[in-house]
Amino acid sequence: MITLKNVTLRRGTKVVLDSVSTTINPGENVGLVGRNGAGKSSLFALLSGKLHEDGGDFHIPSSWRMAEVAQNMPETDQSATDFVLEGDTRLAEVQRQLAEAEASDDGMAIAHAYSDLHDAGAHDAVARAQALILGLGFRVSELDQPVNSFSGGWRMRLQLARALMCPSDLLLLDEPTNHLDLDALVWLEAWLKRYAGTMIVISHDREFLDAITNVTLQIQQGELNRYGGNYSKFEELRAQQLELQQASFAKQQEKMAHLQKFIDRFKAKASKAKQAQSRVKQLERMEKIGPVLAEAEFTFEFKEPANLPNPMLAISDASFGYVDEEGTPTTILTGVNRSVLAGQRIGILGANGQGKSTLVKTIARTMKPLAGSITEGKGLNIGYFAQQELDVLRPSENPLEHMIRLAKELGPDAKQPSREQDLRSYLGSFNFTGDMVKQAVGTMSGGEKARLVLAMIVWQRPNLLLLDEPTNHLDLATREALAMALNDFDGTVMLVSHDRALLRSVCEDFWMVGRGVVGPFDGDLDDYQRYLLEESKRLREEARLAEQAQQQASQAPVAAPAVAQPTLAPSVDMPPPAPSSPPARDGREQRKLDAQTRQQLAEKTRPLKKELEQIDKRLAALSAERTALEQKLTETLPPAEIAECGRRLKAGNDETEKLEERWLEISSALEEISAASVG
Repeated sequence: MITLKNVTLRRGTKVVLDSVSTTINPGENVGLVGRNGAGKSSLFALLSGKLHEDGGDFHIPSSWRMAEVAQNMPETDQSATDFVLEGDTRLAEVQRQLAEAEASDDGMAIAHAYSDLHDAGAHDAVARAQALILGLGFRVSELDQPVNSFSGGWRMRLQLARALMCPSDLLLLDEPTNHLDLDALVWLEAWLKRYAGTMIVISHDREFLDAITNVTLQIQQGELNRYGGNYSKFEELRAQQLELQQASFAKQQEKMAHLQKFIDRFKAKASKAKQAQSRVKQLERMEKIGPVLAEAEFTFEFKEPANLPNPMLAISDASFGYVDEEGTPTTILTGVNRSVLAGQRIGILGANGQGKSTLVKTIARTMKPLAGSITEGKGLNIGYFAQQELDVLRPSENPLEHMIRLAKELGPDAKQPSREQDLRSYLGSFNFTGDMVKQAVGTMSGGEKARLVLAMIVWQRPNLLLLDEPTNHLDLATREALAMALNDFDGTVMLVSHDRALLRSVCEDFWMVGRGVVGPFDGDLDDYQRYLLEESKRLREEARLAEQAQQQASQAPVAAPAVAQPTLAPSVDMPPPAPSSPPARDGREQRKLDAQTRQQLAEKTRPLKKELEQIDKRLAALSAERTALEQKLTETLPPAEIAECGRRLKAGNDETEKLEERWLEISSALEEISAASVG
């Protein structure tokens, strides 16, 4: 188990943990919660060994294997599958040992390595890696694409898959749902429920925490408090605790006032001096109960729109997609016919890559429809929150410069105060106080950037809000403030989000984006979640079947199509090219010539087909022998027999490789002979 006993932890001059004690038992799934800056990431750094305690005792079992998501952006030309596969550190180590053993021709070491490979799950490692990649939203066609070809958010998904691939006893996940769509989040939730080790998760998604955790640790003002149960249970227990603390505080204050009154009244009387002195000591010894200090909550509201056109917009026979640099259009959605009414609350659902962001960007005017039309209501004013905050922010500018530029762009028609002091005060209402208004946006946290985008949207007084994953990097308090503000908003909301609590509390209607179309979704979020799980199962099954087919192709090549065109062996005799324009002949003569051609073809291909048949038989025998040897190595054997098994495995693998190369050469030759005879 993990134990902290009177642990003190500092980051610079700030004390983030002040003499805290707690225990985390094996197999517990822990949600670590607290305000941004409370010290959650610092505690993770302590657990992973990047920081050391400044006081007290910290213990974690030395035998535990740890996995966590690397925060650096991967830069590599490796394929997505190979990159994730390397996350299995145990498998990588055994493969390294096998290579060394084969290089030194050490039969004993080779045998041990093959036995270890079996234990490490080498037989299905590729399938497991690809199942993780597909579950996190990638397409089958992207499994072999280089990591560098993906955007930053997708590379971070690969880092998450790599961490999940690593065998571990302790899994540390810091905001794993960032960069995920709802379909990937639902899959991740199901995967983590099956995780057998100890897991500690930092997340601001309450439904995600409710689904996967059974213990909650709260960091607050240097304290670390443990609660049994998920996040909702924590809130309930915390509220009861605060209510009890407030009642105890009030009762203690009443008792202290009574004691003080007695002291003040009788301290001057000689006859009561002894009793008064006793009350003074009692008051001094009393352990003071602190009052409940409510943390300042972040709240904001959307200003009333200047007007509310109805309908807000109408989409007619539209096709949405993008145009590449060469001007070639790619259509993602077709036949879109939808209208958006004043006051609607629309949640946009759909599996990853189906076109949700394309739909939102086109409505937001950042992309043009490829066909059809979007008719906007008079006075439509769109407030757009992009999935990537930096799409609308300038890293080198500070919040005040953003607001000044926004005020100039909108001009006096915005009917908003534009003096610098007014803009400073406005930013202060979004927690940009003091020097923060002059801090470069590029140095800010993700949550601070998101708050700035919200401030800029609110200032514009929109009547249609287009929000594409607005909760990324927002803590729970800010998410709740956003939900309250959206519920009080008089205009229309169109929301793409993986935060189910936000979708449930805000949206009344749902659109489904999938298979190239946009339509209504009649179910609720629970129905949609079941649909997503079925889709992820289907994708994993596709990957498993593809891997199985690939393995069968390597073991029984006769059933597989030729995947390469190697240079033909000198022994293969190629037929001469056929004449391009043969003279006309009568039917009898033509049939005779056809028969002669078939006979010649059979004579040329007979030895090749016979050799191919022999290779197939030998490959099947080698495969059976390899399986038997690997099974034998799982038993207790004398050292000499283990070494002999290792030598036979290596010899069999070498022979298999040569036979497969020859099989490809013969297959290519047969194809070319057949094509030449047809031509």
